[in-house]
Amino acid sequence: MQKPNLAKLDVLVVDASTHMGSLIGQMLRHLKVRRVDEVQDSDRATALLQSHRYGAIMMNDELLPMDGVSLVRALRQAAKGLNRDTPIIMMSSEPSAAGIAEARDAGVTEFLRKPFATQDIETRLTSVLSSPRTFIEAAAYAGPDRRRRRGQRQGPGRRTSDPG
Repeated sequence: MQKPNLAKLDVLVVDASTHMGSLIGQMLRHLKVRRVDEVQDSDRATALLQSHRYGAIMMNDELLPMDGVSLVRALRQAAKGLNRDTPIIMMSSEPSAAGIAEARDAGVTEFLRKPFATQDIETRLTSVLSSPRTFIEAAAYAGPDRRRRRGQRQGPGRRTSDPG
């Protein structure tokens, strides 16, 4: 996998902890990311997401007044949103399997468990930028294709509406 040029990347970091947001920002700057904006709540994140196009978003799951999963869902469902299809890396200190599944179903691209190192951020950014997933729009979901495996599926469709 070829590494993307992070020097052309703008990243929004959304974390309720000023200290953690600053630490993540420092890690991103160490990776030579061009622009890093750090905010501590979902309202400030929403304002920035409406005014600037980002190459990636790193967002904690616990935010106020809207939690991270709800913010992702709102961002993905905004038909004319400036960052609707931007890769989102969700971060969490104590992720559960149900929480990870909920984040995935809301439209999160990747998940990162805290604590993590700069190398972990670089790996996730390289993954989402080098191999972008197709953006899917369906009645109950908008976001990156949740399937990680590629290739032709064999056998009958999974849904009654699927052909053959």
